[in-house]
Amino acid sequence: MPLVSRLVTHAATVSVAVVLVGAVDVMAADIRSAGCTAPLVVGAQQQISACLADLTTAGTVASGHTVPADWVGLQSASATNPSGVPGIQIDGYFPDSSAFNTHHGWNHDSQFVIRLPEHWNGGLVVAGTPGNRRQYANDFTISDWVLSQGYAYAATDKGNSGSDFHQDGVAPGDAIVEWHQRLTQLTIATQAAVLRRYGRPAERTIAAGLSNGGYLVRWQLEQMPWLYDGGVEWAGTLWSDEANLLRFLPPVLGKYPNAPEDIVAAGFPAESAPLWDYHDKTYWSSTQRIYRAEFDPAYSAAESDYDYAARPESVRAAVRRVALTGRLQRPLLTVHGTLDALLPIGEDSDVYASMVRAHGSDPLHRYYRVEGGNHVDGLYDSFPDLLRPLLPCFRSAFTALESWTTTQRLPPPSATLSRPASGAPVDTCDLGG
Repeated sequence: MPLVSRLVTHAATVSVAVVLVGAVDVMAADIRSAGCTAPLVVGAQQQISACLADLTTAGTVASGHTVPADWVGLQSASATNPSGVPGIQIDGYFPDSSAFNTHHGWNHDSQFVIRLPEHWNGGLVVAGTPGNRRQYANDFTISDWVLSQGYAYAATDKGNSGSDFHQDGVAPGDAIVEWHQRLTQLTIATQAAVLRRYGRPAERTIAAGLSNGGYLVRWQLEQMPWLYDGGVEWAGTLWSDEANLLRFLPPVLGKYPNAPEDIVAAGFPAESAPLWDYHDKTYWSSTQRIYRAEFDPAYSAAESDYDYAARPESVRAAVRRVALTGRLQRPLLTVHGTLDALLPIGEDSDVYASMVRAHGSDPLHRYYRVEGGNHVDGLYDSFPDLLRPLLPCFRSAFTALESWTTTQRLPPPSATLSRPASGAPVDTCDLGG
């Protein structure tokens, strides 16, 4: 169930930080004698830990410290990752009354994973999960790479997961409201764990995510900016009253393959047509159903007939509870593929970028439209002549954000990144500049 109230205020966060920093000298002595002892995670109801020779998926798949099913299909089969990062992994959960997450046999939501590398660079990356996946979903796309750079890493299952996540909570929108609270909770707890483990606070905290995880990056930088130095997001989901997937998905349901013009009219690029069969079978109807059930559980007619604009004001009010505003308060880098066949770029990140500009926050935003990118990279191997992987662009954006937040070196200007005619698109991505 969602938390009763927001977990943190600015003043409370500062007060906790002051108390913790005042204890640094004592804790540093503890750390020197603790070796590989894991720090306690503030607020956790349960935690277990392990000292691992390799915190990346090259090691955790074999040791049982990740769940590959959480991240299947998000990356190209030809993508490569660094490995050989020793450190501590902490798995656990915060108090919660829902039980969609069955990992570890806990049958308990609000599960998290924290990874603390032996060789720390002073930074922390915190992530929410894409789609309705669980806490290991970012292990290949985010965790492996940032750990190899020396960052500590943490991720949450967002407090509910799976195709029935909308059953969590009492009122429409409650389940997604909990996503915000759980990422905030994990960020604060991991900042304290980092301080305890290394004897000094994180010099920078970066929010990172894909799809629903990207949505949470946007929301955190708008609403909880004091916790972060910046964020990088890959095709974040857009929720606002004016623009959301409940508007553009119903018109495409049942239209493939007989009415391609209706799919294009709904906002999906005609060039993405080779991807429609897969998305029609896998994503479109299920995505519409579960998010409509979250915001409009009273609706009982066909999903293809759903008309968001005609629904009662209570539905729109539920969406407004979780809506983005565009009022960024920390630097954000966005990457989004022009051939996204789930969240079409013209209905999502193009709109969010315009919201950011409308609120005068564009100096804090860089937006890279990646020509040939789909929503995720799993189909790249089947369509190498059409698609371009987004993972290397996400990593280039992360590096650019890192420079921006540490040396004030501005990232390249927002741009559409042309699909390269040669080279190794699975490994490299030049943002320009």
